[in-house]
Amino acid sequence: MSNAQAIGPTAPNLDWSSDQAQRRVRRRYAADRRLQAYGIIAIALAVGLLGVLIASLISTGFPAFIQTKVELPIYIDPAQVDPQDPGSGKYRALVREAVDKVVPGIPEEQKRSIGKILTSDAAYIVRDYVVDHPDVIGKTITLPIAVSDPFDQLHKGVIPKEMDALNWTQVGWFERLDNRGLVVEHDGRMSLKLDVYVNPEIVEAGPPPSGNFAVLAQSSLKAYLPRINDTSLVDMLAAEAPEVIGARIAAEPDIIGKTVQMYFPLSPHYAVLAKGETPKVLNPRFSQDQLAALDILDGKGLVRTPFNWELFFNADSRFPERAGLAGAITGSFYALLVCFLLSFPIGIAAAVYLEEFAPKNRFTDLIEVNINNLAAVPSVVFGLLGLAVFLGFFGLPRSAPLVGGMVLSLMTLPTIIITTRAALKAVPPSIREAALGVGASKHQVMIHHVLPLALPGILTGTIIGMAQALGETAPLLLIGMNAFIPSIENMGLLEPATSLPTQIFSWADSPERGFVSRTSAAILVLLGFLVIMNIVAITLRQMFQRKW
Repeated sequence: MSNAQAIGPTAPNLDWSSDQAQRRVRRRYAADRRLQAYGIIAIALAVGLLGVLIASLISTGFPAFIQTKVELPIYIDPAQVDPQDPGSGKYRALVREAVDKVVPGIPEEQKRSIGKILTSDAAYIVRDYVVDHPDVIGKTITLPIAVSDPFDQLHKGVIPKEMDALNWTQVGWFERLDNRGLVVEHDGRMSLKLDVYVNPEIVEAGPPPSGNFAVLAQSSLKAYLPRINDTSLVDMLAAEAPEVIGARIAAEPDIIGKTVQMYFPLSPHYAVLAKGETPKVLNPRFSQDQLAALDILDGKGLVRTPFNWELFFNADSRFPERAGLAGAITGSFYALLVCFLLSFPIGIAAAVYLEEFAPKNRFTDLIEVNINNLAAVPSVVFGLLGLAVFLGFFGLPRSAPLVGGMVLSLMTLPTIIITTRAALKAVPPSIREAALGVGASKHQVMIHHVLPLALPGILTGTIIGMAQALGETAPLLLIGMNAFIPSIENMGLLEPATSLPTQIFSWADSPERGFVSRTSAAILVLLGFLVIMNIVAITLRQMFQRKW
């Protein structure tokens, strides 16, 4: 016994009440608190960034969930719409006459401009309604007609009615001259006090004096800003600036060949800026007549901003006010349906075989390693594979949901196989042993005992894999599944289609301002579907989960 004690190290006798021991304890506690603080900071940072993202999407996408419309009374004139063939009526004329009645006194040359307040699809909206309700022919109906995108953005406050007349560069030029004391008030007008060299090669004394006085005025201004070559610099001078030079030479002919000081009146926008105000101009997207007509419609209570259900039930359109997600949602549904029908049974069968029946050798080990590697392969690689095999080799139709679903199933299979194997491993071995002990075959053990118990994990992994497939863009773009779909009536597995991610990509690349808010709204819709799918996964897991 004494030998055993001599072999081991002798523990030092520590005095836990000493100052040294207490310092060590305090350092350990401080390290614990720091670790907890780091974790809290990391979580707060992640939640904060997520909140910023969601808030940004909501603030940008909210205007797309409401749509400015005009409740327009329209008389369906039987002389312009044939009751026997209501689809071929003169609906543009009907809309134009309805606008003339609501906004009377429009000159003929302005009617076309006023008509641009409404969407270009206004005639088709009326036509579709009359075709569905032929009994309205000969009656006056009131239809909510969407306004065109610029006026929709104006009514929502996204774009202003007026905008700055001068950009920040032009304001900077003016401030440089003002700081040098060149901006003064002369004869009741804001003017520039400039030194002008009256070049005898350009000017003749006359009488009356002649020459290119505009060149003299421009060159005298550029002399104070020599490094600026922008031609808009001369817009700082009023149109009568050359007349100032001519009048001065006529009064004092002897100044030719000399440098004299002159006062040039500023142009109207710069004159306003010189008084400390911001010069404004009407937004070039609108005219005064259009704004006046819109004010009349608003004053009569005909302008409304209801919830935009058309965002969900309309197909795509080149007009932002009419564009919707119905085509993208339908295309995503078909693609995910194909993906589920292929990846779910194949993935479960492969996982069951590898986990329960396959012999453990180098070949099966190689398969397992490759499956794990495929789960980390970038999705664009699967798109290239689909482009080469499904489109190039088999010749399947481009942009079809069938091809999109097959590509997504290739990408989803590794995830389903891995999660299914993990769910099978989580089933206690006692379940298998008990079933085998009462005479069940291995096949019966799997079908009747193991798979039902592993179902929560299998469903969770499948839904998460499907949610991942729903958000993929690159593979679908490579197979061309970003077609322009103006109608969903004839959509099918082999017809051209689009999906939610590719629709977002297309709208983000559109130049119209209205598609900016619709892009954010489409992202919110996509996130909503993903959240719903994850909630379904959690719910199914709780419903089928068993505890021992």
